[in-house]
Amino acid sequence: MKLNERSVAHYATCDSPPDKTGFLFKKGERNTAYHRRWFVLKGNMLFYFEERDSREPIGVIVLEGCTVELCESAEEFAFAIKFDCAKARVYKMAAESQAAMESWVKALSRASFDYMRLVVKELERQLEEIQEVSGASCVGTGAGGLQGRPKSSRRNQIHVISGGSRENGVAWSKPPVALANGFVDGGPSSVAWEGCADSRNSYVADGVRAPPVPPRRRGASLESPVSPGTGCFSKLHDWYGREVEELRVQWLASQ
Repeated sequence: MKLNERSVAHYATCDSPPDKTGFLFKKGERNTAYHRRWFVLKGNMLFYFEERDSREPIGVIVLEGCTVELCESAEEFAFAIKFDCAKARVYKMAAESQAAMESWVKALSRASFDYMRLVVKELERQLEEIQEVSGASCVGTGAGGLQGRPKSSRRNQIHVISGGSRENGVAWSKPPVALANGFVDGGPSSVAWEGCADSRNSYVADGVRAPPVPPRRRGASLESPVSPGTGCFSKLHDWYGREVEELRVQWLASQ
């Protein structure tokens, strides 16, 4: 693999946040002694510097396709970075403590894009399972809601009451009665909740009385038989206002 030296050096020292940093002891390729180096992990690249304040790295290890495992060494807390290729170099490192070694082994094992690809696939699989469960629960809730509703039966349906008459296109359980004030009393409130205009029978819900239909005036005339000349609303309002006022005076006088 060919890398641009300047680009790699810039990436190693740029302001992008590293995944992990710290001191490790690295075994040399020619000089087999362990040297203390400052390591910076960014993505799948492990940079190492001679000192912590060094301006440029002295080397980089591309971690793609590698395996990290513990190894036997004279140094304590040692581990190795190996590659599948037979001629590839084996990098041996040693940490300063057991906790540091475990932390570095975990971070390096997760640094390759192959590992990230596996993680993404696993997360996608889990997301699909969650979506399937959520969809099934939504369908079950909808079906349960429909099943929870009472099915329409003969007991809940509208029944026919025969022998009724019709007044103003609405079925009544008894013939309307004309009152002295010109209004029509429809009797008990057994008006159909839902009725066909052509039906000759009145309808009521089983066990439930329908609300009464507002009374209407018989005939075309809007004049009151008690107070003639009240076809206009203002006249009618004044007429009832005077009646209320007279009743109030009578009530106050009785107190």
